[in-house]
Amino acid sequence: MNSFAILAACEASARATLVSVYPVLMYRALGSAATVSEVYVLIGLTGLVCALCVPLLARFVPRRWLYTLGALIMIGGSVVGGFFDGRFIPYAVAANSVGLVILAVCFNAYVMDYVERASMGRNESRRLLFSGISWSVGPFLGVVLMDWHPQVPFLISIAACLVMLGFFWYLRLGDGKVIIKARRPPTNPLRYIPRFFRQPTLVGGWFYATMRSVGWSIYIIYVPIYAVRSGLSDQIGGLALSISNAFLFTTPFMLGFLQKTSVRSAIVAGFSGCGALFIGATLISDFPYPAIAMLLSGTLFLVLLDVSASLPFLLTVKPSERTEMAAVYSTFRDVASVGSPAFARLVLVFAPVQGVFAGIGVVLIGCALIARRIHPRLGRRRH
Repeated sequence: MNSFAILAACEASARATLVSVYPVLMYRALGSAATVSEVYVLIGLTGLVCALCVPLLARFVPRRWLYTLGALIMIGGSVVGGFFDGRFIPYAVAANSVGLVILAVCFNAYVMDYVERASMGRNESRRLLFSGISWSVGPFLGVVLMDWHPQVPFLISIAACLVMLGFFWYLRLGDGKVIIKARRPPTNPLRYIPRFFRQPTLVGGWFYATMRSVGWSIYIIYVPIYAVRSGLSDQIGGLALSISNAFLFTTPFMLGFLQKTSVRSAIVAGFSGCGALFIGATLISDFPYPAIAMLLSGTLFLVLLDVSASLPFLLTVKPSERTEMAAVYSTFRDVASVGSPAFARLVLVFAPVQGVFAGIGVVLIGCALIARRIHPRLGRRRH
């Protein structure tokens, strides 16, 4: 499990230094939060289409080369973002999104091949813990270095991708474990979408992961914009994101909470706590620093969802369908990438940026009510 955690940490390093840089650069280039939202919707749609095509590509390209392709696309995005004109920033973000989709599909398939079901929760906690340093330092470091020299954050991301790629090939994971030797040509992976949505637990896992990602996307994109529009430094958004990501170091305690209670309790607590604090932040939005502090506190519950929200899927997917179902499941990130800015764009028609936090807060509390339907014994060890 340490090997997967190290891979995840390298990926986190590649993304963390740019995660707070991109929204600021997009806002500077495009000039309005509404336009930024529209561009993020298009980028999200691109990622979603790519996610659905990855299983088809996997029929012809071995998984180890597919993983390598994802890393190279991320490197290409960093090159475009760091060394091309500012108007190409949307293309850099799109390349980053596509590369991440490919990496996520391959990574999830490897995890399901090599990690036992009973250890999935511990693996998720360790993955987040190993990534904690990158996510807690990278966002603030990225915006500071951007103001010092705009190319440095992108160079750090490129270096992290190269390290990740080198470690991946050192592990020699190959193309994953073979469950059953195929006796006929593989089914078109897109046909797994209806089968996926006929399994309520898989759908639930996808839905909770999607809404968790929506919460993070709203926070990542709109906190820096809210800070700038409130007259604060553009470094405040990066600092807030770094602090919230430092909460990843609490994942061992959250895993303990999950093991003592249940997957259901953890997911319900995560959605309800984050939703309430996001709504509270909007109510005091005339005071930017307390509002940002309250938004930051809400991300503690998003980290709890990072530990628990993916478990309904990981614990119930059939071994013979891992690659295809992992590809369908991984669309949660891309659906969130489309849904978050689309939702925000709708809210921005009627309210300022801070209204986006109240809107998503209400949605997250609704998710907590839905999550009460999870089976109370899901994830507990059988005796």
